[in-house]
Order: sequence, then structure tokens, then C-alpha cells
Amino acid sequence: MIQLQDVGVKFHTNAKKQDLKSYLFDFVRGKRKKKKEFWALNSVSMKASEGEAIGIIGSNGAGKSTLCRVIAKILYPDKGSIEVNGMVSALLSLGTGFNAELTGRENVYLNGMMLGFSKKEIAHQMDEILDFADIGEFIDQPIKHYSKGMKSRLGFSVAAMLQPDILVLDEALTTGDEDFKKKASKKMKEILKTARLVILVSHDLDFVEEHCTHAIWVEKGLVVQGGTPGEVCKAYKEKKVATPAPKKKKLLQDFKRTEAEIVDEEVLRVDNLGIKFKVNKHDFWALRKVSFSLSKGEILGIIGHNGAGKSTLCMALSQIMKPDEGTVTVKGRTTELFGFGAGFSPQLTGVDNIYLNGLLLGIPKQRLQDMYTDIVEFSELGEFIDSPVKVYSSGMKARLGFSIATSTEPEILIVDEALSTGDYHFFQKAADRIQEIISSAKAVVVVTHNMNFVRDVCTRAIVISNGQIRFDGTPLNAINIYQSQIM
Repeated sequence: MIQLQDVGVKFHTNAKKQDLKSYLFDFVRGKRKKKKEFWALNSVSMKASEGEAIGIIGSNGAGKSTLCRVIAKILYPDKGSIEVNGMVSALLSLGTGFNAELTGRENVYLNGMMLGFSKKEIAHQMDEILDFADIGEFIDQPIKHYSKGMKSRLGFSVAAMLQPDILVLDEALTTGDEDFKKKASKKMKEILKTARLVILVSHDLDFVEEHCTHAIWVEKGLVVQGGTPGEVCKAYKEKKVATPAPKKKKLLQDFKRTEAEIVDEEVLRVDNLGIKFKVNKHDFWALRKVSFSLSKGEILGIIGHNGAGKSTLCMALSQIMKPDEGTVTVKGRTTELFGFGAGFSPQLTGVDNIYLNGLLLGIPKQRLQDMYTDIVEFSELGEFIDSPVKVYSSGMKARLGFSIATSTEPEILIVDEALSTGDYHFFQKAADRIQEIISSAKAVVVVTHNMNFVRDVCTRAIVISNGQIRFDGTPLNAINIYQSQIM
């Protein structure tokens, strides 16, 4: 169904969009940079047949997302050839193709028609799509009110239920909760039974090994290895662990335990917090009667199903959202990271976005210049730092966003699923950085679906369900309670 032969895709790493005044000024001075070429894919060949589920693995910036875009015919190769026999439905990231001002229902029609289905065909499948997405009355609310997990649910439901010949998923389920991931896995098996083809990009190697029939390891634009999922994933793990690095690399499941030094000093307090939205002309309480406090030195993990209220709570803590009931008291300066690429200007380069985000956080330009080298080195983006953010993969945006946020020496750091697209080892690196931050910061709040991260890195965890706190205590007990809810 798919055949690529010596496919290559190139970008210009120092391509920078300028306004007319800047362009003319540089032109008069003769300061025109020669564009440098970067091959995101180089001489990639692969075949995919009916009934296969192909898992694509590799580091951030390896070329995985570019490969997906070529298969979906969003990008055309600069060299080589591609043949695709069948209709492709591509879910390239959560919420891609959604119009934020339209409702979920309207976006189902919009996305379906963009995939070539008639309004009648979409209407016939609508009940099944909505039942699978399971976002309740929010389906008739604008997408801009959805959490990242809710967008992920709806996007996957549209792409999967409309029964494409070829389904391409590029890290589309990274923010899905445990229950939805099980549903999605079951649905993928059903898709394969009807002799269609699935292309899946994922950093979840266990998922690839369990559900894929074939795996491809991509690194620096090249196919390193292809074969059975077990063999390819094993080779990828061994190669990564063996690669020299400043710090010893560990497997994702083996986080270093946090050695907490919690001080009896309150840095954050939430009293009877309530936040509501209008859903179908009546009040929907995204949060209700939420109360807790946070002490200096704590790393708080917030877990729960999609739509439970986790992101709303983070926005209340950062004072982006005002409570309808209760109060939020924060004793310190907060730095927030609300998702990969949040706050980035896609037309500007990574360099420009470092300065833009830093200045928005109130950091003087001179200090940003002093921090610049550390930010770039930690993000590991190489020459891509001079490219527009619009050509970055979601994982590259996650790297840069986290590097900026954590280099600002925050007093209270709030991270809402911003590392969900980070690659196999950047998550470990981020965990180490968070543990370093807590020695000088007041507290850290992390929303994540990674239970191993909660168990090892967090000093305390809260379980949220239907806008209310169901448990507040040790991470291990919180995980057990949360997992018992979805069994």
C-alpha cells in the first residue's frame, strides 16, 4: 500500500522570516546569509502492506514526523519517489486540523469532509464517534475549552471511526489517559482485522512491541534498522544506553528517586476552588470544592482521566483562570509550561522564541544572553535552533519549551503534560532537571499520565476525578487508587 524509494526531504536550518525593513537593511549592508541545507530525511526506503501495523521509533528530531507528513502527502520529497495506494487519514498531533472556535461536533464534520467523506457518511458514523471519544456534553462546546486529552480523544475517534485505508498516527495518543489508551489499542486491532494499514510514531516502546507487526528505527533522517518490534526496540534501547553522555542514561522506567527536603512553609493554598463553564446553557463545574496546600520542597503529581479538571487546575494555580468560587493563594513567582510549543511564534526561529518567551517572563535581555548557551545545549536541537519553529516536530518543541522554562530559575514550576511528546531519554533528563530545580525552587506541580514518573519523582500525588480531589497522599497510593478506577 505504501512504497518509498530513496526519499529525501530538506529544510534550510537558518531560514528566517524577516519584515521588509530588516530584509532591505541587511541587503544594503550585504549581510545576506547563505542558506544551509539540512536533510530531515535522506535516502529513506520502505514498504508497507495491508494488515501491517508499523511502529516508527527514534529520538526527537530524527525525522519521524517528517516521514509521516510525506506518507500523508502534506510534504513532497525533494528527491526519490513515493507511491501510496489508498486513502490516508493522518492524526499528526492532538487537535491538528481543529478549528478552536467551532464546537467538537462541527469539527467532526470539518475533519471528516477534509478526509473526503460526505456529510451523510459522517452523520451515519457520528454516534459511534461521539461514544468512542466519550467527552460528554462538551461535544457541543468550542474546542478552545477542551483539555489536551479531550482533543486527543476526539481526533483519534474521527480518524479511526471513519475507516480510512491507511491510518497515520504521529504521537497522537501521548496525552490520552490509561483507559482511553486501552480503548485505542483495541480499536487499532479491529482496524487491522479489516486489512487496513496503520503507521504509528511512538516513544512508548512497550506499546510498539505489543501492538505492531513491524518496527522501523529512524535516526538523523536515516533508517537505522527495520524488523520485528522486539528486535528493533531492543537495539534502540541498547544503542541509547551505550551512547556516551555527561550523565549516565537510565531506562525510562528507572527514574532516580527524589530525596525530598520538605520544609514546613506554605507556598501555595487552594480553598474551596470552583471553576465553571457554560455547557448547553447550563453550568458545568470543571472544578468544585477543591482544597489543598503545598509546602516548600514538594513535587506534586496530579493524575486523573482526560477531562477530569487537571489542566483547569493548573491554569487556576498560574492565575490564568479566575475562580468562580473559592480562592488561590500563591506565595512566589510561577513559571508555566502548558504543552509543547505553547507561546511559541511558529514563523520565528528557535533563537527568536528563546528571547521572546524569556522577555515575556520578565527576564532582562542581558540575562537571557547569559542563559542562552545552557538553554540550547539542554534542548539538544543543534542547527535546528536557527530554523522556524513551524518545521519542528512536537518533541522538538517540547524540548525547547522545557529548556526555556526550567532555565529561568522558577520559584514555582507548573508543567501540564508538556513532556508527553519527549523522546525516550529526554523525559529522564527532564526528571533530573526537575529534581535539581527543587533544591532552589519552592515547589513543582506536574500533570502527567506517566505513573513511573509520579511514583519515583513526585513526593506527593493528587487524584482528580470529575472536578474533585478523590485522593491526596503518597504517590504509590495515589497510583493504586487511580488505576483501580480504570480497571
